[in-house]
Amino acid sequence: MTYSGGVPLVEVVRSGFTEGLHRGSVVALDATGTPVAAAGDVTAPIFPRSSNKPMQAVGMLRAGLRLSDPGDLAMVAASHFGEPAQLTRVRALLDSGGFTEADLGCPPELPIGEDACAALLRAGGTASRLAMNCSGKHAGMLLTCQAAGWPVEDYWAPAHPLQQRLRAAVEECAGEPAAAVGVDGCGAPVLAISLTALARAFLRLVEADPGTPERAVADAMRAHPELVGGTGGQDTRLMTAVPGLLAKVGAEGVFALAVPQIGAVALKIDDGAARARPAVLVSALRRLGLDTPALAGFGRVPLYGRGEPVGALTSLW
Repeated sequence: MTYSGGVPLVEVVRSGFTEGLHRGSVVALDATGTPVAAAGDVTAPIFPRSSNKPMQAVGMLRAGLRLSDPGDLAMVAASHFGEPAQLTRVRALLDSGGFTEADLGCPPELPIGEDACAALLRAGGTASRLAMNCSGKHAGMLLTCQAAGWPVEDYWAPAHPLQQRLRAAVEECAGEPAAAVGVDGCGAPVLAISLTALARAFLRLVEADPGTPERAVADAMRAHPELVGGTGGQDTRLMTAVPGLLAKVGAEGVFALAVPQIGAVALKIDDGAARARPAVLVSALRRLGLDTPALAGFGRVPLYGRGEPVGALTSLW
């Protein structure tokens, strides 16, 4: 089974004229995990990309990773913007295991946060492994190997014991086997699951009992949304706006979230446009009965002309 693509989800309206559409797929589950609304293809596998990170972090905890500061666990599940506080955290994680930036298996990149990237370039900086948005995950992987007694060489290879354990955690949380294994942008494996399974996994994290690895990851991310993404990041903004909500973006237009006793949502925008996600997410949360003033501000993505708002992206679902 392959992903067949989505349906029109978002309309791009400028000066009262529809100038574009974003297609995609979305599913909303209630608190029991039952689908209550869906559009597009939500049963075929997709690569959730970084939306898999919370489940991978669960796998690291199960394999022996121990972090005393929840903020460090949030960094392991993060797609950070390369902001100073975030880079300090990753350096400290590496130092705690006697590792250096050279041990990271992710490629050198500039920060994905626009402000952080601009500041780095103004200061004469260049791309680095530390600034790569997945460096927290890779630092966590190195520390997990150390804790479990596994070799750190090629820790990102799919056949490595670490990656086998992380695959098992993703599949268990999702409730379905991975349909494919690919290479993510950071070089680590990315596992293909359906949008329905992705939403189910996030619901499992927020509904887990206190003291479990699942709950530890959810609590750490919700306590430190500023570390999970960064200033202006969609998952950071949404977790800050709605207490108890767990959220994580993924590349190529993926987003997953869950709210305890409310439900979960997972979506994919087919053309990968991040700007199309907020309107659909707000519509999905309202279908689950969650509607707060904070969501209105999050869901409206304006379009500008001569510096003034002249339109917006609106949900068709």
